[in-house]
Amino acid sequence: MTTSQLTEQIRLKKSFLCIGLDVDLNKIPKQLLKEEDPIFAFNKAIIDATHHLAVAYKPNLAFYEAHGIKGWKALEKTINYLNENHPNIFSIADAKRGDIGNTSGMYAKAFFEDLNFDSVTVAPYMGKDSVEPFLAYQDKHTILLALTSNAGAYDFQTQRLNGEELYKKVIKTSKKWNNGQNLMYVVGATKAEYLQEIRKIIPESFLLVPGVGAQGGSLEEVCKFGMNRNVGLLVNASRAVIYASEGMDFAEAAAAEAKKMQQEMAAFL
Repeated sequence: MTTSQLTEQIRLKKSFLCIGLDVDLNKIPKQLLKEEDPIFAFNKAIIDATHHLAVAYKPNLAFYEAHGIKGWKALEKTINYLNENHPNIFSIADAKRGDIGNTSGMYAKAFFEDLNFDSVTVAPYMGKDSVEPFLAYQDKHTILLALTSNAGAYDFQTQRLNGEELYKKVIKTSKKWNNGQNLMYVVGATKAEYLQEIRKIIPESFLLVPGVGAQGGSLEEVCKFGMNRNVGLLVNASRAVIYASEGMDFAEAAAAEAKKMQQEMAAFL
């Protein structure tokens, strides 16, 4: 999916909502545990109930890898279901990969070719040759961790190096990489005050923004400082949507919460 196609979907749905499919078997309704594949059953219900409100879905790989081969099969069924039934929805493999070149090449092959995700999150710590194998896929997107929403982000990301914060150096350097136009960036909603400075460096890039909702980030501030002429935002909500109810009405509750967020977003479009 191209960024122009993504922007078209955002305008059409009046939404830039990304729903995180972080399926914790301890939190889903107990009745679903009787299903042959409870993770997929949960995801399918969430997608069926919210696809008209969201422009992206983001499975967090840890919640699938923790269950071994069963988890990977559930992930595969989820992305296949999404691609077959809602091909206009942007898919994000939240894998946070990044390794030496040949290893990154295999990661890229796994997520872009085998599973056919539109994008994957990547850690930039190892530099250019660990990210460019992902960027080699012309029709895919690499979402670089820039300034994250967790408290530990201050350990390294905002530290100054020669008078400039490290996260700014990461963003500026990444623009020079081969096919850097295919980059998107993770910027946490809890760091909304930094968005204005980030937009000076990457005015046109899409930003994936976690942290609105359960983590306390402000949608209003994210839009004020982060929105560009093509919207340029994917605001992720996971727990606030998918665990809106602990009962078998979980999908309806998720849709209600997603609708609330979509209406809030529509006001900024």
